Amino acid sequence: MRVAVLFIDGVGIGRKDPAVNPLAHREHLLSRFQDAAGPPLPDGGRFLPVDTTFGVAGRPQSASNQTAILTGDPAPALLGRHILGYPNAPLRGLMADRSIVKRLAAAGRTSTFANAYPAPYLDALGVPRRPSTSPPEFVVPPESRRKMRPSAAKLAFAAGGVPLRTLDDARAADGLTHDITGAAARAYGLPAPERTPEEAAAIFWHVASGADFTFFEHYLADEAGHAQDLTAALGALDTFDAFTRSVVATRPPGARVLVCSDHGNVEDLSTRGHTLHPVPVLYFGPPSTEVDAFSTVADVGRAVLGWLGAE
Repeated sequence: MRVAVLFIDGVGIGRKDPAVNPLAHREHLLSRFQDAAGPPLPDGGRFLPVDTTFGVAGRPQSASNQTAILTGDPAPALLGRHILGYPNAPLRGLMADRSIVKRLAAAGRTSTFANAYPAPYLDALGVPRRPSTSPPEFVVPPESRRKMRPSAAKLAFAAGGVPLRTLDDARAADGLTHDITGAAARAYGLPAPERTPEEAAAIFWHVASGADFTFFEHYLADEAGHAQDLTAALGALDTFDAFTRSVVATRPPGARVLVCSDHGNVEDLSTRGHTLHPVPVLYFGPPSTEVDAFSTVADVGRAVLGWLGAE
């Protein structure tokens, strides 16, 4: 069985109000609303609204909720608070012990991270990476290196001993830049290949063909939400939607695909902050009792473990 998770940062279920919600401008797969029905999903897909708060006061944040997704554990409830940005010491400890990547490896299952990053960036974070034969794209100054922290996804794969892809892999059609098309990386002067969302989807399934579990993360929607930038939000959501539709349309028989977020943000551009809204989880694949029981974002990780026999 093959399981894939497409993660998009900062997409919640808001009102169908084009004045504040870019998802109301389109019929995206993630166009799900509190006060209106969303468009039908292809390929027998299912939509479930899930909680992001875990009953903890305050606004949900990336570090703790991404840790919940990638461990299957209620990280904010375990810590008693939401942790923004990058995992702190307790979350890093939780990830080191409970990463779903580590637990899958212990059960004899393989995992891979489809994202590709500049080698000097991964080296500065201190996470394992694949070999790169190209000259370094840049040099990270010591003062910047001291401030850099790995995201939850990078920690999850490091805990499982899985080396991350570099831009060499992206250029070899064996990895994807976080923005899918490579435009953002090229705008920074990085030697990233140019891809259409459909080409990126084909590369995604090529990457996934060698693993039981494949993870991809996209975070430009969250950045657009913080900036309250409708144009950037529409661009990010359009690209992710085209990519996701192509991933679903070319899904191998028996493969399971989950699309999820960690917290709300971009669905309400009237504020720069995260929202308390539930987030949409989309599922494409064979019938699943696990999906029927989803209630929080942590259930995404638990389902991956259950499907692959690593509960």
